[in-house]
Amino acid sequence: MAILKPFKGLRPPVDLAARVASRPYDVLNSEEARREAEGNPYSLLHIIKPEIDLPVEMDEHSPEVYQKAAANLGLFKSKGWLRKEDQEHLYIYAQTMDGRTQYGLVGCASVDDYLNGIIKKHELTRADKEEDRMKHVRITDANMEPVFFAYPAVAEIDRIVSSIVESRKPEYDFVASDGFGHHFWLVDDRKTIDKLVGLFAAIPATYVADGHHRTAAAALVGKEKRAANPGYNGREEFNYFLAVHFPDNQLRIIDYNRVIKDLNGLSSVELLEKLSEDFEVAKIGSEIYKPEALHIFSMYLDGVWYKLTAKPGRYNDNDPIGVLDVTILSALVLDKLLGIKDLRTDKRIDFVGGIRGLGELTRRVDSGEMKVAFALFAVSMQQLINIADSGNIMPPKTTWFEPKLRSGLVVHELH
Repeated sequence: MAILKPFKGLRPPVDLAARVASRPYDVLNSEEARREAEGNPYSLLHIIKPEIDLPVEMDEHSPEVYQKAAANLGLFKSKGWLRKEDQEHLYIYAQTMDGRTQYGLVGCASVDDYLNGIIKKHELTRADKEEDRMKHVRITDANMEPVFFAYPAVAEIDRIVSSIVESRKPEYDFVASDGFGHHFWLVDDRKTIDKLVGLFAAIPATYVADGHHRTAAAALVGKEKRAANPGYNGREEFNYFLAVHFPDNQLRIIDYNRVIKDLNGLSSVELLEKLSEDFEVAKIGSEIYKPEALHIFSMYLDGVWYKLTAKPGRYNDNDPIGVLDVTILSALVLDKLLGIKDLRTDKRIDFVGGIRGLGELTRRVDSGEMKVAFALFAVSMQQLINIADSGNIMPPKTTWFEPKLRSGLVVHELH
C-alpha cells in the first residue's frame, strides 16, 4: 500500500515560475550554477546551490553555505517569490521532450514507506552525499526539490489526470532554456484528491527513478524528527517528503555511457585482439554508431567506431543483474582488460549521460582527454523494476532519466 499525501505547497506566483524553476542541484557544479543564475535573483539555485552567493573559494560544504540556504529561503518567502497555499493540494507536473509528454502526480511520499521497503530503490547511496542533503533539509526545514518516482500504471489514475489536464489551463506553462516544456496544474477538488489517494493506496510499491540521495536524506531527517518528538502522531509533515510520481509506461531511460583515460598498458591492436575473445568485433568507421539492442555495444578508439556484440555464454539472461549491459561491460572490458575495479572511485573513468549524444564521446576522445569510449543500449523500465523487486542493486551510473524535474515549482515544508 503506497501513500500519496496532499500538502500545502510553497510555490512561486505565476509570473515568476519560469524564473524560479531551476535544474536539480546535482546536475550542475558550483561554477555552472553561478553562470546559470547570473542576473536572475529568483532562481532556486540561490537556495539549493547557495555557495553561488558566497566567495568562490569557500568550500561548498561549509556551515556558512547551509546557513545561506536558510537565509535565502527566508528572503524568497519575505519577498513573495515563494508563497504558501491556504489548502492542501495534489498537483500534476507534466514535461514535454522531443514531442513526448509525461504526466506525474505531485504529492508527499511517506517516510514509513521508505523505511519499510514499499518505496524501492535500485542504487546504493553514499553516506557523504546523504549527509550533505540531510544538512540542507535540516536547516531549511523543507524538501526544496522533489524526488522522481515511478509506479505501475493505473488506468483510472491516467483517466483522472487526463480529465484535469484537458479541462483547465495549467497554472504554470513554460519552455525552459533546455528546450523542454514544463506544465503544472493544481488538483484542488477534495473528492478528486481523495479518489487519487485511494487509488494510490492500492499500488503495492513505488520505485525511486532519480534522486536516491535526496530520498534517503528526506526519510532519515523524518526519522530524526520523530526521535526528537516522541509524542508524534504520524500526521506531522516531517513524516512525509516531496515526490513526483510518474506511471512507469510513460517513462523512458536513456543510455549512460563510459569514457576511459588509458588502455591499461595495452596498445589499440592488443585491446582489439583481447576484445575478440568475448565479443564479435566489427569495424564501422568514422560515422557514429549507436547500439541498437541489448548486449551490443559501440566503442570509439583512434578515430574509429566499432560494434561489439557479446558472445553467447558470456552473460546470464536469467540473472537480473548479470543480464545488464553495464554488468557485461564492467566484467568483460573495464575490469578484465582495463583494470577498472570500482566504478565509484576509479579516476580513470568518467560517465556521460546520453542526453549529450554520442558526439560528446567522440569529442572527449579526439581531444586527447580520454583514450576510448563505450556506448551502451539503454536499460528498460522493466529491468529497473525487476532489479528493485528482487532486492538487487544496479551497478553505478546505469540509468539516466530525461527530462530532469525542474526544482522550485512547489516546495514541501516540514513544519
